[in-house]
Amino acid sequence: MPNQNMSTVTVNEAEIAKFSAMADEWWDPHGKFKPLHKFNPTRLDYIKTVACAHFNLKPSDATPLEGLRLLDIGCGGGLLSEPMCRLGADVIGADAGDANIKTAAVHAEKMGLSIDYRHTTADALCAEGETFDIILNMEVVEHVADVPAFMNACGKMVRPGGIMFFATLNRTLKSFALAIVGAEYVLRWLPRGTHDWSRFITPDEMTDYLEISGLSPLEMTGVSFNPLADSWRRTADLAVNYMGYARK
Repeated sequence: MPNQNMSTVTVNEAEIAKFSAMADEWWDPHGKFKPLHKFNPTRLDYIKTVACAHFNLKPSDATPLEGLRLLDIGCGGGLLSEPMCRLGADVIGADAGDANIKTAAVHAEKMGLSIDYRHTTADALCAEGETFDIILNMEVVEHVADVPAFMNACGKMVRPGGIMFFATLNRTLKSFALAIVGAEYVLRWLPRGTHDWSRFITPDEMTDYLEISGLSPLEMTGVSFNPLADSWRRTADLAVNYMGYARK
């Protein structure tokens, strides 16, 4: 359960319980989060490339994001927080699931990484006046209870000139066939019930949420899985998975 002083406007308790029950498996590349481990190289490359270009940084540097404050909202076990820390960012990882935060903190300590993990929510952080140069809003929005409130809280925390990355699933027949039927029932990449198709966000809806939150969408790109190469890649097809970024 969230801390008593933690705002819970955007928290979907059923979703939090679902992922907290799998918390111990976050860092098992062959476990229930195997799809995220396979997806990670593609989204990490995208985040690093875009962030360096946006802030005029050198991607060849060992720690190009040094000096930038970054929030990984809905950080889970820290699969994005840790590489962002290694790239030099000052990272806060936030998640409404206490079990996730404990798993992430233990793993970061084992890796010798200094990450500020917090059992909290976007609306609570926003109410505290937190601001960031970069916010990672990756595979989270389809799991929150109040999408407009969540996006508004995230938007308020982006500093002027800062950026927010987002990644989610489009609500199409193709996404139902691949992300629900295929991934959960046929291939069993994910536990059944991981996603609720009705909560998927269309690109047009995402654009509206971003703009209402005071952000300007700059790009959206599709992400598709290639079974022959056993890897993800960026594509022009936004029909299933897509990601992008917006500027304050």
